[in-house]
Amino acid sequence: MHITCCAHLKMVVDLGGSFCPLLHREDVKMPVRTLPSSFLMLLAIWGVLVPSLSHPQPNPCRMIQRMALCNNGRLSYVPVGPPCNTEELQLNHNHIQTLLNSSLLHYSSLHTLSLAGNYLEKMEANAFGGLHPLQILNLAENELHVGYQDTSHALLQLPQLRVLDLSQNGLEDDMVFHLLQNLTSLQYLNLSRNLMQRLDESSFEGLHHLRELDLHSNMLFEIDGAFSGNPKLQRLNLAFNYLPCLVEFHMTQLVVLNASHNFIEWFVAEQGLKETFHLETLDLTDNKLLFFPFLPSRSRLRNLYLSQNTVRFYGGLVDDATGENLTTSIQFYNLNGNASNVTAQLWDDSLHGDVSSVEILDLRNNQVEHLPQGFISQMQSLTRLQMQTNCLKTLNLTSEGFSGSLYELDVSNNRLSEVMAEKGTLAALGNLTYLNMSLNSLRRLPSGLFSSVESLRSVDLSYNSMGICPSETRGKDEGSPSDCVVWRNMASLRQLYLRGCGIQGMPPSLFAGMRLTHLDLSDNPGLRVETGALRALTGTLQHMGLGKTDMKSVDFSPFHSLRYLNISRNSLTQLPMSLLNLDLRMLDASENNLSTISPGDAALLAPKLRTVFLAGNPFNCCQMEWYRMFETTFTVNMVDKTEILCQDEAKITYRAGVLTILCGDSSRESVFWYLLLVLSGFLLFVGIPTVCLLTFRPLLLQKTVKKKSLKPTSY
Repeated sequence: MHITCCAHLKMVVDLGGSFCPLLHREDVKMPVRTLPSSFLMLLAIWGVLVPSLSHPQPNPCRMIQRMALCNNGRLSYVPVGPPCNTEELQLNHNHIQTLLNSSLLHYSSLHTLSLAGNYLEKMEANAFGGLHPLQILNLAENELHVGYQDTSHALLQLPQLRVLDLSQNGLEDDMVFHLLQNLTSLQYLNLSRNLMQRLDESSFEGLHHLRELDLHSNMLFEIDGAFSGNPKLQRLNLAFNYLPCLVEFHMTQLVVLNASHNFIEWFVAEQGLKETFHLETLDLTDNKLLFFPFLPSRSRLRNLYLSQNTVRFYGGLVDDATGENLTTSIQFYNLNGNASNVTAQLWDDSLHGDVSSVEILDLRNNQVEHLPQGFISQMQSLTRLQMQTNCLKTLNLTSEGFSGSLYELDVSNNRLSEVMAEKGTLAALGNLTYLNMSLNSLRRLPSGLFSSVESLRSVDLSYNSMGICPSETRGKDEGSPSDCVVWRNMASLRQLYLRGCGIQGMPPSLFAGMRLTHLDLSDNPGLRVETGALRALTGTLQHMGLGKTDMKSVDFSPFHSLRYLNISRNSLTQLPMSLLNLDLRMLDASENNLSTISPGDAALLAPKLRTVFLAGNPFNCCQMEWYRMFETTFTVNMVDKTEILCQDEAKITYRAGVLTILCGDSSRESVFWYLLLVLSGFLLFVGIPTVCLLTFRPLLLQKTVKKKSLKPTSY
């Protein structure tokens, strides 16, 4: 039954049998009692059946104030159950293939309509007739490429539409052109995950109010003046396409540009413009960049992401070049073969544009061997420099001119053999908090490098050859080279990672005056862990790493704050008893020589642990009570549960979870004997009756043989 509440029409049906007519007029006299009872019965049945026949499905919508949620209802039509003053209608993930002219007549107050994830192929020309207030329309994940021409006519009836989502509709360039005709009020447009290949000046013509455009995951390989008619565009997403370059960039109004995951070899901004570019975030991650981007000469750039490229600086190359035919510039051509006026000077590392406002510079996974003179010093606002996985050989903290605003410095996984700094330079790094120099070939560091930086909270020197000084080195000036580090009186330091540094000895009172919460000394074979060397940390240490240190016995009882402990890859035959009184949350005891864990120890550990690693130990299959205890304690997560193996006395390996059923609680015998016992019982059960039968009825076998074998032949 269609009830048009906006027209104030009423129809009342009494299921008890009486019928109230739609119109009441005083001049019409028709007593109900004069009607036959059979006619009254038919009217009552008609009042019940009409609504059920017109819409046999129950109302699938749920109302939240003026928002109707009709998602995932397998609907093939637009329901009319929600009231006509509904302002938001969600019909996502249904089976609506066509939006008819009459589908939305009931909802004249809609400002948001979502039809994502249907099988929508087209809309009739007047599907949005009367929906002038509609501002947000979501048509993502449909099949609009089938009837895009009809749909384009329907969209013309939405003069106030601000947000339109057409993502994942199989749309090509010309289809998009037709769909966007005269949608001049659009501010947000999503065309991602379609089949667009080329953009030109007509693609988004007329969208003068457009502020955000999402084109990621198309097949774009050329952009030719496509955004010249969008003066208010501020956010542009071109990620995951096939763009080979971005040159003659002149969109001064743009604030965020994401061109990651393309095939871009060049980014060249137009240098002749005197206007300041408003670009704040430029993402060129995972491209084919050969050179550092040619940025605008005047910009407000704050975030520059260049990871996963092949960026290098070539100043040293041109200095060493002796050839007379060395190319110094490059000219760009578009795909139509016409020469562009854009040229770029090569090899001059000073042509990187305005970087004075850059705060985050991400150069991870490139091929940078050196930083040009004065390059870093121009970034007076730099807070994070991420240069892990490059080819840096030296780092001079003095000549680079790092600003006092630097908060994070990551030069891990390079080729650094030495870090240099002059006296007084280190004090300028007053805000440096995170320093990562792991995975290098460091043998010498400036004396007092860490103690002079008062804000350091995390230092990672893992997998270098830096030792620990036996006592505080005296007589050395700050900044002078040293082949060991003194770890004392660094009040701000909280996290210290010294994995794989070849450390063996730990001087007494090694961390005096420090309040470390994280200490990782793993991958230092032969390390002699002495509680006295860690005495200063007993009240603060929460994470400790002692994996692969050949540790035998360590008294952990003083570390009452310890929550995460790694003692993997040692030769432990039993868990240290001192762990039982700790309130551990994570324990990694994998790859040791544990044959079992005593039930008493497991009972104490299970209620406390949240995560445990135990694979790689030679457990005894018939001493797995601990496994059942951990398994039934639902708060414990055995991360490597499927990899925990055990052996029986015959050295046969099984998965621990299977054999806990076959082995008794107190049995230490091999499963082989259980199988042998079962087989023997079966043979006795079958063999004894057979022998008795043949003994007392000896002729039975002869008759059976004769019956089956002595049969007449054809000859």
